[in-house]
Amino acid sequence: MEKSNSLPVAVIGAGPVGLAAAAHLAVRNQPFLLFEAGNTVAANILTWQHIRVFSPWRYNIDKAAKQLLAQTSWLQPRDEGLPTGRELYEQYFKPLSEHPALRPHLHLQSKVIAIGRVGLDKMKTSGRERLPYAVQVLHNNQVEQFTVKAVIDTSGTWSSPNPIGSGGTFAIGEQENSNRIFYGIPDILNTHVGRYKNKSVLVVGSGHSSINAVLELDKLKEQYPDTQIHWVLRKQNIHDVYGGQEKDALEARGALGIKIEQLVQQNRVSVYTPFHILQVVNTGTNLTVVGLQTENKFALPGIDEIISNTGSRPDLSILREVRISIDPSLECVTELAELIDPNIHSCGTVRPHGEKELRHPDHDFYIAGSKSYGRAPTFLMATGYEQVRSIAAAIDGDLEAARKVELDLPETGVCSVTADKVKATACCGTATEVQKKQAATSCCG
Repeated sequence: MEKSNSLPVAVIGAGPVGLAAAAHLAVRNQPFLLFEAGNTVAANILTWQHIRVFSPWRYNIDKAAKQLLAQTSWLQPRDEGLPTGRELYEQYFKPLSEHPALRPHLHLQSKVIAIGRVGLDKMKTSGRERLPYAVQVLHNNQVEQFTVKAVIDTSGTWSSPNPIGSGGTFAIGEQENSNRIFYGIPDILNTHVGRYKNKSVLVVGSGHSSINAVLELDKLKEQYPDTQIHWVLRKQNIHDVYGGQEKDALEARGALGIKIEQLVQQNRVSVYTPFHILQVVNTGTNLTVVGLQTENKFALPGIDEIISNTGSRPDLSILREVRISIDPSLECVTELAELIDPNIHSCGTVRPHGEKELRHPDHDFYIAGSKSYGRAPTFLMATGYEQVRSIAAAIDGDLEAARKVELDLPETGVCSVTADKVKATACCGTATEVQKKQAATSCCG
């Protein structure tokens, strides 16, 4: 079966980047199918709908999506406003999904379970590029196969959280006690207040999600004084999580660092760092978390609930029959590894990248969005929007547009900024000369 240009493009995941990919394909009159495992678009974002994001609206709306929505009665949000997850869904993702250019091609509750070339396994090479892709989708307990000319995997990483165990593996007893562990961002002050009030709660992680959880638990403690807050981090120094604060180009993100530093200084939270969790022991009434603190064995008893904010990782299982190129450490697209490696980059912008960097050995197959970053925690929606704009152009044969990639990001980039020790080479070394100067001024100066 020869590949035909009349075949659609499969977009996996109807989150922010998947919807943007669909919008760019629609603008270019490229047929597509948009598969979403949830019962609505942006289903993962609705799990943290109570959280307000750091980036203002102007970074969160894709250009092609904006072009389509401008044809309707859609009211564009104010550029500098900071939306919650719920506002992102109601004011942007939902209206976009209901646009006539997208709605007929959207398949909800449709989980992609396998992808491969039609009639060829991964080992076969002869004639491979001429064959379309076969995408198997589970819907209503039935498996259906779709034939497509290209695939853009924007399924993200949110549904595949990292364990709390040290070394990237589940701690002993972690899975057995998963009913007391919340992986993600609970709505502590509303939906989940009964789960955490007057409980001894352990937050695990050092990113912004964990900071949010600690701050909300502190608010809960004001109403329910018996609430106890414990915070476990693997970092050597608690100061590393405070970020750029007033120097951060994203004001809301900087404010978060200021608030959490004040909370720690006031001893309103018990901090354990560096702490590496090895075991979760169920004592019958609560949990004891056992680990190493500065290489000494330490047990933290009396824990009622655990909130895990240790990040996430990509699920590559559906891509077993696709020839992909993945970095062995970050599990990101290989060409991106040097640009986004958190072992090297502590801040700064990411060099603009698109179809060229995101392509895989199997022609017309792409991983975009947060999944393209693998385990690196520095992804921003605007980065994904530019990725899929370039990919859609390449699929459409517009190679000039595919090659011309630009990113409009805050000068301090998409990750945390450590104000006291940032090297210009690590912070700005992969950007253009203009970007280097901007980043050096804002976060390396």
